[in-house]
Amino acid sequence: MSSSPERTTAAAVSSQELSMPRISALSFTPKGYSPWQAIHGSPAIYNVGMIRRQAALQGLRLLRRHGHQALWVGGCVRDLLLGREPADYDIATSATPDEVMRIFPKTYAVGAQFGVVLVPLSALGVKLSPEADELAAQAEAAAHHIETAAPDLETAAPDRATPVHALEAPGAVIAEHSHNIEVATFRSDGAYLDGRHPDAVRFSTSAQHDVERRDFTINGLLLDPLSPHPNTPHGELLDYVGGQRDLELGIIRSIGEPSRRFKEDKLRMLRAVRFAARFGYRIEAATMEAIVEQAPQLRQVSWERIRDELTKMLTEGRAQRAFQLLDETGLLREVLPEIVRMKGVEQPPQFHPEGDVFVHTLLLLSYLPAGCSPTLAWGALLHDVGKPATFRRAPDRIRFDGHVEIGVRIADELLTRLRFSNRDREQVLALVENHMRFAEVRKMKDSTFKRFVRLPEFDEHLALHRIDCLASHGQLDLYDYTRERLAALPAAEIRPSPLINGHDLIAAGFTPGPRFAEILSAVEEAQLEGTIATREEALRFVESNFGPN
Repeated sequence: MSSSPERTTAAAVSSQELSMPRISALSFTPKGYSPWQAIHGSPAIYNVGMIRRQAALQGLRLLRRHGHQALWVGGCVRDLLLGREPADYDIATSATPDEVMRIFPKTYAVGAQFGVVLVPLSALGVKLSPEADELAAQAEAAAHHIETAAPDLETAAPDRATPVHALEAPGAVIAEHSHNIEVATFRSDGAYLDGRHPDAVRFSTSAQHDVERRDFTINGLLLDPLSPHPNTPHGELLDYVGGQRDLELGIIRSIGEPSRRFKEDKLRMLRAVRFAARFGYRIEAATMEAIVEQAPQLRQVSWERIRDELTKMLTEGRAQRAFQLLDETGLLREVLPEIVRMKGVEQPPQFHPEGDVFVHTLLLLSYLPAGCSPTLAWGALLHDVGKPATFRRAPDRIRFDGHVEIGVRIADELLTRLRFSNRDREQVLALVENHMRFAEVRKMKDSTFKRFVRLPEFDEHLALHRIDCLASHGQLDLYDYTRERLAALPAAEIRPSPLINGHDLIAAGFTPGPRFAEILSAVEEAQLEGTIATREEALRFVESNFGPN
């Protein structure tokens, strides 16, 4: 089926696909949501959504002006029906990648062999501030690098869940992942010989063929927003796979045969868990059975892709449910056996009335808010990972001697396996290493306390301590004490400017060498304790405590 160039209206394009099922109204109430519930949030967030939406509408208009079918597809349609602001908009079209790249003035063929082309917002008429233009240029340069250096779709496509720089547009903030609209050609896939990519892709003019290759019914909906309908504010919905009904029932169901869908791409098993947790849905029985059966094959997926899915689970606000489902499906023991080992490891009831280490950890995950930092989330998951290896029954109570040190080692191995960046790995390890220090916070000298609270991202250490307490004995006295003591300290006292340096020591007659570090550290200690406050006092301190060189 081909599109006629002279047919440029939505009605004209729609008339070409006579088999398209048109749904006249969306009258159901999705589980957990009121119909078309309002998007709450700041005006800036609302403007971001409007900017993305207008860019995506312009993309549809341009494709249709050139005679092609074009529809919104996937997560943006699902989220609109659930009353959520879409994080991004994807377009499915009958235009081939070459045609898409001719239509738009600027594109990036990051996955052209799979039919995927990225169109930057700037090519869709979105105007950014000068500051945003500079950042957008950086993002587009990165996309160009991906296009030329890594054309593989799975590795090339930007990870929309990764925290990135923000762009400031007039009245709005646009995250870097919002710089582009993804335009994908209708296609059907050949066999997935590697459990990740189709070995062949056949471009199509059929929207139905395109959605039938996708993962889950709730992600297989299409929307024509340019064809208004009196009973819905969004346009006409095209549902070939029963996604509307599954949204109503709150079900995650594979499109077609579940076993086949998961054999095609093993990562879909993790995605099923993530969507079920995020929306509070249940996984349909046949889909669940296929996940349990194929769970051992998940290791065929790259650790980077596994890491990204797990991070999304941890930061979308339903981490406890996600990890319960990971455990129920058998996926948890395949990717995080260190967490499975927490099951059945008893804890002293006077400190942990909630139960064993696994119960405590999952309860702690329930306190992670949507949008929390990935490093905090992973720190929460791994803070007690050393307990199973250090469990012992002492005469007085259960103890975990050295569990922090062992936990740091285990966490380091785990984070390395998952290919975390050095920066993120170091922050997660710092959270594990320091989470027990709050027990001594009342006894800390001023210098010790100041060094403690100036740890990088100390707000994450505080947040972890808070939810660690809430998930156990529930007492927040040390948390409150730390905040009050920290609030009473001027920033200049926490990170004071050095009173002296190596040049001052040389001028005082000291020979440069390893001893300089010891002397300057002692000076800083005295400064943090408040016993010295001037350069002259610092020099006298050195003379008194370290004598002549």
